[in-house]
Amino acid sequence: MKVFEKNSNIFKLLSEAISEGIIVVNREQLIVATNGAANESFGYDTDELIGKRLDTLIPQKFHHNHQSHFKGFVSKSEKRSMGKGRDLYGMRKNGEEFPVEVGLNPFTIYDNDYVMALVIDITERKEQEKQIQELNIELERKVEERTEKLHHTIHELQEEVKLRKEAEAKAKESLKKEQDLNELKTKFLSLVSHEFKTPLSGILTSTTLVGKYTKEEQQEKREKHLGTIKNKVKYLDNILNDFLSVERLDSGKVNYKLSVFPLSKVINEVIYDANMLLKDGQKIKYPDDIDGYNIEFDEKILELSLTNLIRNAIKYSGEHTVIDLQVYFSDEELTFKIVDQGMGIPEKEKKFIFKRYFRAENALLDQGTGIGLNIVKNHLENLGGSITFTSEENKGSTFIIQIPRTYNNH
Repeated sequence: MKVFEKNSNIFKLLSEAISEGIIVVNREQLIVATNGAANESFGYDTDELIGKRLDTLIPQKFHHNHQSHFKGFVSKSEKRSMGKGRDLYGMRKNGEEFPVEVGLNPFTIYDNDYVMALVIDITERKEQEKQIQELNIELERKVEERTEKLHHTIHELQEEVKLRKEAEAKAKESLKKEQDLNELKTKFLSLVSHEFKTPLSGILTSTTLVGKYTKEEQQEKREKHLGTIKNKVKYLDNILNDFLSVERLDSGKVNYKLSVFPLSKVINEVIYDANMLLKDGQKIKYPDDIDGYNIEFDEKILELSLTNLIRNAIKYSGEHTVIDLQVYFSDEELTFKIVDQGMGIPEKEKKFIFKRYFRAENALLDQGTGIGLNIVKNHLENLGGSITFTSEENKGSTFIIQIPRTYNNH
């Protein structure tokens, strides 16, 4: 300390010119010199700190660590910052703690070791750092909040896009259905116009001619035209029944009636009616060994199905051909095969054959509504049955009906 007294004028001249606080301690950590900035920072009067231990300026909770750090620093005797990577605090005379930054510089004078500490009060800097940190936290919070809102908005937009796409898809689907419906209506009106006009013209012609045959010897001609009228009326009746079947199927108003009946009864009625439609030289081959078989099914639906298929076979087969009706029994089901030698179905149109109002391009010149097979398929499937086919153009077709055999008695 005497060294600093002897050179006090020089020390004061140098130290007071510095705005940072200067504290000089010896090996025993006793303060030997301070400048005005240090006294002001720590709240002491001039020379009040001289002779006090350095611990006086350090908060009590840091004393233990400070002792070990100081001894290590003195033994190494190198210039460096104190508390690198850690927050340092000084303690004012009134006991108030405040953040500091300390630079240490060891030196030796007259064989005595000293440490000069350059102390800077960084309260204002820490406050600014705190404000910046708080601002950063607030900014991060706002960013997170805005990001969350943005994600929420994006999610809402995605949902909106999804809903709009679904609405658009539904609108397109509705439009497609409406277009298909309009197309079906157009086909239907054209079909009805054509299918009704032709037989009605025949009925009108035959009725007119019947009126002209008044003599007894012309009875055969009258019978011929009366037969034509009957056939045309029956044809129209069948068309109307088909349309009624379509309406009932679409509205779900079909009431099926299961009953037990002889299989031969239905077969005989179907073939009897079909015989009146045969072309020159055509014949129907009757199935073998069906007498005595009773089955349980909807009799009207079975008759309608077989009638439709056999009439198609007659219509689309040429003269002098055979329509073969085959029946097969198994424990689980009853199978009908209607085999013809007709025009067959073009390969590219086979997938449409059961669609309503569809008619193959090679059959457009023949009368027909294109709804018979569709009706048969729907009725059979509603009753647990099925209808399939194989066909080769210009060689013929085989239609196969399979129905569950819930009852039989031989």
